[in-house]
Amino acid sequence: MILKKSISICMLIVLLSCQTTAQKKEVFPVTKTEQEWKMQLSDLQYYVLREAGTEPAFSSPLNKVYDPGIYSCAACNTPLFNGADKFDSGSGWPSFDKEIKGNVAFSVDYKIGMARTEEHCATCGGHLGHVFNDGPRKTTGKRHCINGAALIFTPNE
Repeated sequence: MILKKSISICMLIVLLSCQTTAQKKEVFPVTKTEQEWKMQLSDLQYYVLREAGTEPAFSSPLNKVYDPGIYSCAACNTPLFNGADKFDSGSGWPSFDKEIKGNVAFSVDYKIGMARTEEHCATCGGHLGHVFNDGPRKTTGKRHCINGAALIFTPNE
């Protein structure tokens, strides 16, 4: 009898404490309707930025660009990464060891059955990629693995 009550109480606590991402919808400074995003972005950009998709590895023209400049959000033009912080991770996606502070937001996703730190543009909420702890040890140790379709590169003059 006591065991049944304990199990019932535990189940009730678990059910009441569950939260989905739908319950925690974050509001970003730049918001548009899905139709407005579809009109502004290419099909690939929309898939990556608005549907949290992933472009094929080694497909981005930005993957091997190492010139000085700024990588900005393809949806709202917010500066996200400095070209000086880019490195060749061999992963097939543009990789940076740090973000421009305050311009990238972080959340946790479980889409592949394990927790990963997901990155978003802090201005429009566009999905950028994920950050991992296997980056250059001489700097931050972080690898911001970013979809090139989410970025626009502006070289320094």
